[in-house]
Amino acid sequence: MLYLVPTPIGNLGDMTYRAVEVLKQADLILAEDTRTSSVLLNHYQIQKPLSPYHQHNEHKIVDHIVHQLQGGKTIALLTDAGTPGISDPAFLLVRAAVQEGIRVECLPGATAFVPALVNSGLPINRFCFEGFPPLKKGRQTWFKTLAEEERTIVFYESPMRLVKTLAECITWFGENRRCSVSRELTKKFEENARGTLREVHDHFEAKSVKGEIVVVVQGKED
Repeated sequence: MLYLVPTPIGNLGDMTYRAVEVLKQADLILAEDTRTSSVLLNHYQIQKPLSPYHQHNEHKIVDHIVHQLQGGKTIALLTDAGTPGISDPAFLLVRAAVQEGIRVECLPGATAFVPALVNSGLPINRFCFEGFPPLKKGRQTWFKTLAEEERTIVFYESPMRLVKTLAECITWFGENRRCSVSRELTKKFEENARGTLREVHDHFEAKSVKGEIVVVVQGKED
């Protein structure tokens, strides 16, 4: 059986009891970064074999992992933070396991875009999640398409590109479109900046930006 185990996005106290129990019972734990996951496992006194599984090796080892699952092993997959598969490795392994009739279960737990969306003050009855914006190829098309999107738009961005991306949002969506940028969610220096795209852009342009970023933008109004 394959378990997908969400991990805290910052505060280790957000780990669920069930997630801890699953990790304690697993035969093998796959981790996006074994160093990061070791901190979590040590905190909860979990001692299990740990193996790397990330975007640079997942194509090479997915068949080997499936073979272990077919042999009766219970394997848990972790990423550095949040739920595996949400802008993190998991899809290839899940698809392969499903195709082979292996039971796959995803535990409920932390995902950065959910609290960012809920506390944004923007409509949450309908939204689209876009992962990370394209870096170069397809970037203009991405903005052009989303400029017509009527649902609330949610995406991740790196701190070094946040101001540039907000400036492009102003170009394509207009400076008065409402938005919210959440930074360092659940951590000591959590910040939720809300306002128009222009106001939020100017806020972050005037400071040093650090941490994990979630951007929530109001959809196009009729």
